[in-house]
Amino acid sequence: MSSGRKRHRSPIRGRRAVYAACAAACLVPGASPALAQSLTDMLNPARGGFARPDQSALRRTADTTVIGTVADNPNTTPLRGATAPSRIAQIPTWEIPAASGASDSGYDSLNRKRTRTKRYPGTPRPRTVGPSGSPIPADTPLRGSRRPPVSASVAGIAEGQPRRRPLKVDDDPFGNVGFHTGAFLTKAAVEFSGGYDTNPGRLDTPKGSPFWVVAPELLIASQWSRHSLIADLRGSFTGYSATFPSDNGVSPVPTSIDRPDFTGKIAGRIDVTRETRINSELRLRIATDNPGSPNIQAGLTKYPLAFTTGGTVGIEQDFNRLQVSLAATTDHTSYQYSHLTDGTATSNADRNYDQYGGIARVSYDLMPGLKPFAEVEADKRVHETEFDRSGYRRDSTGGYAKAGTTFEFTRLLTGEVAAGYLMRNYEDPRLNRLEGLLTSASLVWTATGLTTVRFNATSSIDETTLAGVSGSQSRDYSLTVEHAFRRWLIATGSVGFGTTDYDDARSDKRYFAQGNLIYKLSRTFHIKGSIRHDWLESSVPGASSTSTVMMLGIRVQR
Repeated sequence: MSSGRKRHRSPIRGRRAVYAACAAACLVPGASPALAQSLTDMLNPARGGFARPDQSALRRTADTTVIGTVADNPNTTPLRGATAPSRIAQIPTWEIPAASGASDSGYDSLNRKRTRTKRYPGTPRPRTVGPSGSPIPADTPLRGSRRPPVSASVAGIAEGQPRRRPLKVDDDPFGNVGFHTGAFLTKAAVEFSGGYDTNPGRLDTPKGSPFWVVAPELLIASQWSRHSLIADLRGSFTGYSATFPSDNGVSPVPTSIDRPDFTGKIAGRIDVTRETRINSELRLRIATDNPGSPNIQAGLTKYPLAFTTGGTVGIEQDFNRLQVSLAATTDHTSYQYSHLTDGTATSNADRNYDQYGGIARVSYDLMPGLKPFAEVEADKRVHETEFDRSGYRRDSTGGYAKAGTTFEFTRLLTGEVAAGYLMRNYEDPRLNRLEGLLTSASLVWTATGLTTVRFNATSSIDETTLAGVSGSQSRDYSLTVEHAFRRWLIATGSVGFGTTDYDDARSDKRYFAQGNLIYKLSRTFHIKGSIRHDWLESSVPGASSTSTVMMLGIRVQR
């Protein structure tokens, strides 16, 4: 009965069987005389044969390892006629010594120094293993290659392995790579800057002050094949060293002009089908009135913060080339109490309001790269108090209608441009109706591989606290040229123009010119310097101002 274990067959007994077969072949009747003579010569040392079994050509390997002989292995069975040594009181040894099967350059269990393979001059080193069979360290420079190679399985080229999705081309070799957390890609950055502002309060008589800025950023984007979720959070805090006197409570500039700012958006998309999508957005805006604005109350100790929270939900449907989208919006704006230099605080409840609206948009894919559209928006603003501080009812209804197109011509000119009409009606008959031309644009022209030109235009109707004034109608235009002297040295120049009309009671014109220079040390650290000059020309005497801002900072991103 077999024990289930494979019996080891001695190579000595195998060789004896070979000799027996040779002898039998010689004695078989009818055997070829030539075959018998050949086998006899193989066993005859005088005719070039081998005297011992270990001298057979069948025993040799590809390398020069020599199996033990009779002299060094007394247990080897001698040939016929030889006298075998006595094995009494002898330590048994085996015919095959340890590590005898290893090649000259392979693993040796006796830890002997192996012969290294000599490479032909000029040939590159092995790509996956070193001369001794161990992996090449990652910091080892390889001739003819800039980086250490990887195995076929890691590279995604192994036979039978699923083909890997090709990586996207990185247009910015110094952009932040981010890090993956599950199915989300996160990019974070923070900027530390300092500089000097010749007129931070935007006064007719300038008073300068040093300042510092801390501006963090956080971007989180999903990497799903369907649906999408993106969170974009950006904030800043600007602190000034100088303070302004109270001037008996009549100064239009607060004693402390530190200004926080935050903009946050969380946008989601649900792909119901290939042609149907549900879009949603949550947003938060924290800001203050701009310096020099007529809405700033006199005698403040600091700017009151304004909080705007809102959301949008809508559906988008494709009908072949025709695309239709509907969305509902809601926003709430509230202001903090105003703290005055005399120690009192006043409410800004009359500036708090809710806005409800809806947006409809229809677009048609006329041809590749050209998609005209039409968009209509209507909304209603309801204030927290029926009458404001001047006794006016500021609840209103309004909206806009515009038509334009999105385009992409040879990937050199992309963006959106539109023109239309906007208006707003107020419940108080003493407040005039605001209306006018609406312009909006966001264009990007890649002039060359190193130069990019951007143009932006916006229009809006905003609230105001001026007595007898319905609101403010603003239009802004800006042109930016960006040129890369090197991939790590970027220069940017911007110019802009804007107007703000306060229902014929006041008219402001704004101009600015700005230059930036960014030196990218690595993907993590950037150095940025900028200089900007602003002009404000107002129809109200004493409201015009000029200012120059110089700033130098560092950006840390991941």
